[in-house]
Amino acid sequence: METVLLVVYLLVAIFLVAVILMQRSSGGALNGLGGGDGTSSIFSARGTGNFLTRLTAILATVFFLAAIALSLLYKSATPRQVSILETPAQSAPVQPVESDTPSAPSAPIAGE
Repeated sequence: METVLLVVYLLVAIFLVAVILMQRSSGGALNGLGGGDGTSSIFSARGTGNFLTRLTAILATVFFLAAIALSLLYKSATPRQVSILETPAQSAPVQPVESDTPSAPSAPIAGE
């Protein structure tokens, strides 16, 4: 279920970006995917605006609903993990290190 919802979410995001770029703007954007003034597109110039506006609204609604569904699904599916800031650090007892090398004298020996 999670995988299907995640794939739908990603596809809707990609289509939403594409639809927004196809809309008419003052800068031109993609504008009919063929360049120019949009007269060569599949729809008429007026119909394209209404269709793309409605499609953008539908895709945006699906995008937000999928985002909410994913967040609720992951919130209920995964157990709460404890942060390292919430748990006290447990230190292991310090063991003395034994070595075969003699240690240097700490004070100079008188008479040397």
